[in-house]
Amino acid sequence: MASLSSQATGTPTALPIRCTSSDCDAGLHCFRATQQLRKQGREGACRSCGEQVINWDRIHSRRLDDVDFTFAQLRLELIRHHFWHLDFDEKAVAHALRKGRVHLRAAARRRLQSAVARAANPWDGRQTPWRGNTIYYAQHAVAACCRTCIAYWHAIPKDHDLTEAELNYLTGLVLRYLDERLPGLPDEPQQVPRFRKSTQR
Repeated sequence: MASLSSQATGTPTALPIRCTSSDCDAGLHCFRATQQLRKQGREGACRSCGEQVINWDRIHSRRLDDVDFTFAQLRLELIRHHFWHLDFDEKAVAHALRKGRVHLRAAARRRLQSAVARAANPWDGRQTPWRGNTIYYAQHAVAACCRTCIAYWHAIPKDHDLTEAELNYLTGLVLRYLDERLPGLPDEPQQVPRFRKSTQR
C-alpha cells in the first residue's frame, strides 16, 4: 500500500493543460488535426509545429504485442505524457485498493463498454473525468477517453459501435497502463477508509 500511497496527491488541482496543448520545444506535441491540416492532407502532423513524428501506420495496426512502441509514441503527445507521469489523486488510489488488481481489471472493461463503445455519443469528449479513478487516468494516457481520441490515435471511426476486437484492444492498452502504473497493487480488495466529503472537493 505504501508504494501506491506515495503516488497519491492530497489536494486536487485544476488540470494545467488542455487536450490541444503542446510544448513542441520539449518534444511534446498535439496530433489532433485542425481543419486546415485536414484540407492539406496532413492529418497526423502536430497541430502546433507541423512536425510528423508518429509512425501512424504502425500505431494503426493495433497490435498489443507492439504495445511498448505504441506507448512510446503516445507519450510524444503532451496530454498523454501528462497522464503517464501525473501522480494519482487519493480517491483514485483508494478506489484501486478497494477493487484489487483482479476487480480493477474487470472494472476497466466495463468502463470502456459504458463510456466509449457506442457510436455518435453526444457527450463525446466529456465522458471521462480527469481524476478520481485510475481507470480515467489510463483512458487519457492511452487515448481511450473519447471517440475523437480513439479515432485519430487508433484509426477506429466514430460512426459505429466498437467491435469486440476493437474493445479488446483498447481494454488491453488500459490494463497494460494500470499494470505499469500500479505495480504494487494487491490482487485482492483491501479495506480502505472512505473519504469524508470535505476531502473530495
